[in-house]
Amino acid sequence: MIECGDDIREVFLQPGGFFFGGGRTRISTLLGSCVSITLWHPLRLIGGMCHYMLPSRGRTVGKVLDGRYADEALALFDREIEKAGSRPADYQVKVFGGGNMLNRDLARPAVMDIASRNVDAADALLVRHGYRPSVTHCGGTGHRKLIFDLWTGYVWLAHRPIDEVSP
Repeated sequence: MIECGDDIREVFLQPGGFFFGGGRTRISTLLGSCVSITLWHPLRLIGGMCHYMLPSRGRTVGKVLDGRYADEALALFDREIEKAGSRPADYQVKVFGGGNMLNRDLARPAVMDIASRNVDAADALLVRHGYRPSVTHCGGTGHRKLIFDLWTGYVWLAHRPIDEVSP
């Protein structure tokens, strides 16, 4: 295990956050109904993470890309990958989140099931943009904590379903 020292850059993504880079960078975030996608290039040791809140805002031409929305977060990844001179197929892709935080009865989904819509958006957009996820841990209930080290590609996940939360 690598100990955190002064040489490790710590990046915490708030909802809507996006980071792409390399070196000894550790990215972390906390997820509920939001979704995070991690990308890692195993030869170049670069990659990134997004933390989006909603599938889309109906973006109009000319607006700055906003990581709060799945479609725009994928466009941000595409832009960074192009700058790096690489291709989507070069990356290991992992998807996490989309936990139902409000409705314990999964048999009767809530009217505004943002969590499921976020997961569906990830599935559709990744295919459309040419990414192939190798790991997914989505849906269910509760929250997740992610830690992603760019120098190794390792992603650590802690998941706590609502059923385990004390009343």
